[in-house]
Amino acid sequence: MRLALLLFVPTLLMAGGSHHVGPVKTAKEAKTIAEQDTGGIAMTARRIPLNGASCGWEVDVHMPKDTRGWRCTVDCDSHTVYTKDRIPNPPLKGHH
Repeated sequence: MRLALLLFVPTLLMAGGSHHVGPVKTAKEAKTIAEQDTGGIAMTARRIPLNGASCGWEVDVHMPKDTRGWRCTVDCDSHTVYTKDRIPNPPLKGHH
């Protein structure tokens, strides 16, 4: 019983979290990361250089029910939001 439990727990941990391999390669991936961090709707994403990383993405995020949005810098290597700056709320036209 103990062996079964020891084998089962790591499987649960891997299934529950997302496992990222390699750098963020697409705007869609970068937008998803920014949306998860902010709770908003990512409108645009463009690739930018980022010190100490293979690349970065600048993502503008619309925040529903707010007058201001976020401009997030997503680190390609860590798959996380590196910085967030408040900006005027980007318009919602043509979002995904």
